[in-house]
Amino acid sequence: MQLFDKLTQFSSKFKGDLFYDNQNPKHQTMLLAYATDASVYQETPLAVAIPKDKEDLKSLIAFAQGNGQTLIPRTAGTSLAGQVVGSGIVVDVSRFFNRILEINVKEQWVRVEPGVIRDDLNQALKSHGLMFGPETSTASRAMIGGMIGNNSSGLHSIVWGDTRANLLEAAVILDDGSEVTFKALDERVFFEKLTASSREGELYRQMNSLLTSKENIDAIVSGFPKSDISRRNTGYALDLLIDTSENFNFCQLLAGSEGTLALITEAKLKLMPLPPKEIGLLCVHFTDMLSCMQGNIVALKHKPEASELVDKYILDFTVGHPTYQYNRFFIEGDPQALLIIEFRANDLETIKHKAEVLRQELIAKELGYAYPLITGLDKTNLVWDVRKAGLGLIRNLPGDQQPVNLIEDCAVSPEDLPAYVQDVQDLLQEENIHASYYAHAGAGELHIEPFINLKTVEGRAQFRRVLERTADLVLKYKGSLSGEHGDGRLRGEFISKVLGDRVYDLLKETKHIFDPLGVFNANKIVNTPPMDSALRYDKVVDGTQINTYFDFTKDESILRLAEKCSGSGDCRKTELSGGTMCPSFMATRNEKDTTRARANMLRQFLTNSVKKNRFDHEEIKEVMDLCLSCKACKNECPSSVDVAKMKAEFLQHYYDENGTSFRSKIIAKFTFSQKLASYVAPIYNLVVKTPFLATIVKYIIGFAKKRSLPTVSFVTLNSWAKKQKQIKHRRRVYLFSDEFTNYNDTDIGITTYKLLNALGYEVIIPEHLESGRTYLSKGFVKEAKKIAVQNINLLKEVISEDSPLLGIEPSAIITFRDEYIDLVDESLKKEAKELGRNALMIDEFLVRELRNGNITSSQFTTEERKIKLHGHCYQKAFHLVGYTEEILRMPENFVVETIPSGCCGMAGSFGYEREHYEVSMRVGELVLLPEVRRSEEEVLIAAAGTSCRHQIKDGAQRKSYHPVEILYDALLVK
Repeated sequence: MQLFDKLTQFSSKFKGDLFYDNQNPKHQTMLLAYATDASVYQETPLAVAIPKDKEDLKSLIAFAQGNGQTLIPRTAGTSLAGQVVGSGIVVDVSRFFNRILEINVKEQWVRVEPGVIRDDLNQALKSHGLMFGPETSTASRAMIGGMIGNNSSGLHSIVWGDTRANLLEAAVILDDGSEVTFKALDERVFFEKLTASSREGELYRQMNSLLTSKENIDAIVSGFPKSDISRRNTGYALDLLIDTSENFNFCQLLAGSEGTLALITEAKLKLMPLPPKEIGLLCVHFTDMLSCMQGNIVALKHKPEASELVDKYILDFTVGHPTYQYNRFFIEGDPQALLIIEFRANDLETIKHKAEVLRQELIAKELGYAYPLITGLDKTNLVWDVRKAGLGLIRNLPGDQQPVNLIEDCAVSPEDLPAYVQDVQDLLQEENIHASYYAHAGAGELHIEPFINLKTVEGRAQFRRVLERTADLVLKYKGSLSGEHGDGRLRGEFISKVLGDRVYDLLKETKHIFDPLGVFNANKIVNTPPMDSALRYDKVVDGTQINTYFDFTKDESILRLAEKCSGSGDCRKTELSGGTMCPSFMATRNEKDTTRARANMLRQFLTNSVKKNRFDHEEIKEVMDLCLSCKACKNECPSSVDVAKMKAEFLQHYYDENGTSFRSKIIAKFTFSQKLASYVAPIYNLVVKTPFLATIVKYIIGFAKKRSLPTVSFVTLNSWAKKQKQIKHRRRVYLFSDEFTNYNDTDIGITTYKLLNALGYEVIIPEHLESGRTYLSKGFVKEAKKIAVQNINLLKEVISEDSPLLGIEPSAIITFRDEYIDLVDESLKKEAKELGRNALMIDEFLVRELRNGNITSSQFTTEERKIKLHGHCYQKAFHLVGYTEEILRMPENFVVETIPSGCCGMAGSFGYEREHYEVSMRVGELVLLPEVRRSEEEVLIAAAGTSCRHQIKDGAQRKSYHPVEILYDALLVK
């Protein structure tokens, strides 16, 4: 029987999901989505398995044993050394093994499954005053199973420890399918294990024999890193198991084993009390890297909670970044390096004292030139966010010479860091390579990311050469080749160089003892393939030769934009971590529904497709299907991978080859249909409100039966405005009558007009077309371009800073500052940018006028009102929600609370579509709809987006208001 037939047979008994058929677009999409992680490697797996329970895991082990396959355990897939990339069967436990099983507050431990996210776990522990300490920069999506596999540490590891130090017990399944628990064993229990006739007993006997040999002990002691190096993750932790002062615990071996020894089903973790409430960050600015490393040695003497490095490359990439430009408030001048030193205490004065003592010593030693102390959780989080986003930020480097994970995990003693860094700088200078330096200075581990072009033969040769030469430096300082990112398939080749051939043989023997047939993640740590094979970038394609309708020049090309995805997995966070990216993943917890999967899929086909139209692939269509085009990725992704833009581009090319559906055309031409409906508004509204008739309409179009249809107003905004007598005011503004407000939400448009009049502004609706948003949402980019060109030509002589264009509907007005600029030809680009600068949400304009003193709180009621605000996705993507909060607080006794929601789930037509309705509602149910239902009747729900208000109406049976409606109602003089 062929392997394919065996997989087919196996799938019928497998309770979870199994994807293996590369002729099936849905299966192929999943296989390609799991072909990469956050490393430089790419290899399509034989299959992807999503097991539902332990029986599924056991059946996978049996299948792998019987068919000579290997299982690649995976959670968030943020590994940097290719640990979860391979040709075997990827076993993703993130979807179904994600329960917190038990919290013991008294004894301070928790029992969890491997798919529990670190930050989500700490959210659950917070009310008990406890937390799990190890904290990777990916903590918002990193899962406990992966943290154990890599022995993750994080920026506070010098105080809170690594995962190994906090792993008490682990329930695992061995290669024979037996379930055992690894934990600390006293002498009596240990000897009982040695005499057991089970597979477990066999492990203890063979490992005991290996670990008690004097020859082996001597090799381990002499070969492993210095004992004072806390980041020691090279190979398996044999050095810890020979320490007889502690009870024997296989957990020490399991942590850092990268899924190569057993499958973890549960973990018992040690907890710690929440840290002191006050926090202060002394941000020391340096003019060069070496003095920064000297400063780090001084800082460590003062017992900080953390000492972390950020270099100039990372800082420079925050300039103009949609999110991180707002995190630069503490930076003085142009530092080459920044050392972020954290102190915590129960009172602020203690922190200030500690920071000042350190500052004085640094000044005395002439180390650093600026020493701002940042306090308060909100501000310190902004500082730490820059450090945590380092990997993604440096992916904004233009060109094919990109930062690579290579020597980023090497660790030495902190005292050796200055000399080690000097040696690395000399090495890279000899290779004519630049690099970024950041991260864990306090622990002696810098993430050094050399910039190498892996698309070239010379670049790949450098890739190998730099690691080989750095391994020599690690050996020189008796350091660790891997600190927390693991060996994987990247560094395994050089373990013998650093630890010695005898120790490497012991590592291979350890692997054989636990897994003689290679069932568990074969060819990682030991017996690895060449480190320069199966690279993600193995083919040179000139992305500028791929014709596009959007202008991708600022990203170099659409291919380069897709390549910017580092795989760091920021798009895999859940609603508990906040933010909007990625709503479809938050709802489905499916890897193919991440921003990462979409970027990678597009990259793979744009690189490897042999078709004339490289976009003409069902797999791209499959992975883009649940993208809500919320634009959160443009903002929240550190690399600013704008999938919404790439999706629209893809759809247009796909239509070019395959035609368009009836429903897509209907949605794109929404303005035309609503215009026709407005002529017979009573009849149209009767049809869409009558259940029987509306059901027929929805069936024909392909809309969900449960979704209500929009009605049209009896009068359009444009026709109403033409009948108004213009009153001259001190200031003139132009109101954009978007397609939704003009036909469906006319009352909101009229209210906006009246509000502006009452506040002293002459309102004019200039000649213009619709925004083109409906065309863009369905990928009709060519039609959207025509609209953009006409609107720019109609408005360019009218709109200016003194007479701005004001919008009511976020998705429409933001089109001017976003897509229009990339839609038009170079000849109109200047005018597009100028128009975009002066196309404002009404919230922005009112705040500007308030700050200029042209509007005052005295114009509004003093009555008390409570408002809960839901921000539209585009408002969040362009950092505009704060303006809405500010205008709603203009009445002095209005209390505004912003709901910590992401996308509402409606996303224009997405929530109407039959096959997307359930996902739409699941997105809404994450945060927004439950929060609305919990709100008391007197609380006003505010939402600027027409889709958001529709979702709230359908999902929570609650009326919500545009902020201008609330403000107009609060006016004293109308």
